[in-house]
Amino acid sequence: MTARHRPDIVLILTDQHRADVSAREGFPLDTTPFLDELGRSGAWFDRAYTTSPLCCPARTSLMTGRFPSAHRVTQNPAHPLAVRGADLFGEARAAGYATAMIGKNHTYLDASSVDHWVEFMHDGQVAAPSEALHQEFDTWLAALRHRTHEKPTPFPVEAQNPHRIVDEALAWAEGVPEDRPFLLTVSIPEPHNPYQVPEPYFSLFPGESLPPTRTGADALAGKSFPWQYLRGLGERAVVDYEGAIAPSRSNYFGMLRLIDDELRRLLGGLEDRHRVRERVVVATADHGDFVGEYGLVRKGAEIPDILARVPLVISGNAVRAASAPRPEHVSLADLMPTLCEAMGRELPDGVQGRSLWPALTGRPCPAEEFSSVYVEQGMGGLPYGPEDVADQMPGLIFDGPDGEPRWDELNAATQSGRRRKVRSGDWTLYADIVGDFRLYNLREDPLELVDRWSDPVAADERVRLLSLLAVWQMRAEDPLPTVPGGYRLKRDPRNHLAPHRRSGGREPSSWPPS
Repeated sequence: MTARHRPDIVLILTDQHRADVSAREGFPLDTTPFLDELGRSGAWFDRAYTTSPLCCPARTSLMTGRFPSAHRVTQNPAHPLAVRGADLFGEARAAGYATAMIGKNHTYLDASSVDHWVEFMHDGQVAAPSEALHQEFDTWLAALRHRTHEKPTPFPVEAQNPHRIVDEALAWAEGVPEDRPFLLTVSIPEPHNPYQVPEPYFSLFPGESLPPTRTGADALAGKSFPWQYLRGLGERAVVDYEGAIAPSRSNYFGMLRLIDDELRRLLGGLEDRHRVRERVVVATADHGDFVGEYGLVRKGAEIPDILARVPLVISGNAVRAASAPRPEHVSLADLMPTLCEAMGRELPDGVQGRSLWPALTGRPCPAEEFSSVYVEQGMGGLPYGPEDVADQMPGLIFDGPDGEPRWDELNAATQSGRRRKVRSGDWTLYADIVGDFRLYNLREDPLELVDRWSDPVAADERVRLLSLLAVWQMRAEDPLPTVPGGYRLKRDPRNHLAPHRRSGGREPSSWPPS
């Protein structure tokens, strides 16, 4: 491929970034003006979904194009054990790209996977930073123990993870020759807890002026055990859990704005290079955050849309601009094959995601291919119930000064069992291992409070989504290992199923020929 057709790829990943809290989606606070602007100049999706609403499974899917049931990372501690073939960085290096991972990793990847590696987590830089200001901030951040700081962070923006990550990214990119393409992953650990932000961002969205949540803790009465368990866990760990929700939301929205300003600085700093080279910019997140809805913060309970849907903006020279949201239902698993095609690489064995590149660039792409999307959650086994936590509370951790507790929303009680979700159009179907099925109309009921599973008016949608779930379960089965000398696997070059799908009963075969 010519240099013009080997675009630089800038992959931006935020952590626990809820999709609907932006002005482009109608949210009353202007949290991400730059990302909104980037989306209007390219493509943005309001039906983009994680593969699983927790960090390691989702990030592993993004890098491998595989669903958690295939790569086997169904809980965060399993991240070193991913089952995979080739991945995004391996394909980029094979195509001659310079590669960098700067920021939060939280996958099987390590420094040998890329040309340049600088790792950050929620407590700051993983390797001890050289600057005294950064050392002091990282120590302070770790001491928060993932809780909410209810005053302005006593360190400037320059000490924050997003600013330092962008500095590192720009410094690396400056050293890559213009005649060599790069894959630069900028992975920001925020707005994930601990919820904290400095001025001027702390005062941008004060608690008393925030739009009210649409639900409160009273909605938990109609929810399953993991939801109620999360609230109880928080109440055990925080003296005034309900009172901490408003400052948590303020910090969360302020951090979104800080990140947005840093992303503007990142792409502005790459502007000279991208006057010469084409680029593709992808901005997305691994999963969402309750941000106060249902009287909850963080994540952990099942796979509601509020956690499963993620922001997705794709911009670039070859990307067809559209001011309205794109109609496609897209998965994080689709990004790896999409970027492989952008780099001119064929899809490696084991990839399950679908390339979106034709649709992005205005070429023919069957609409049916992206008319639904699929999500998984759960580490296996049977779901926990109240009887399983009578003597202890998984996720309650007494490691603070004088034994002060904190809480981890990802624990045996919230991650047990298996759950699946399919979204198509306005409807979403939930299913779990013990036979709990739920059906919601997201246009009428975006917070999934009214279960339509037994509603005769929704019978056709129930059958349609169950059929989609059956097909998705088979699509998510692992095609690996590829057996040397074994049967030759028939594959669509973009992993598209729609061109090969039958809409009804099978017609009689014409084989053998007469």
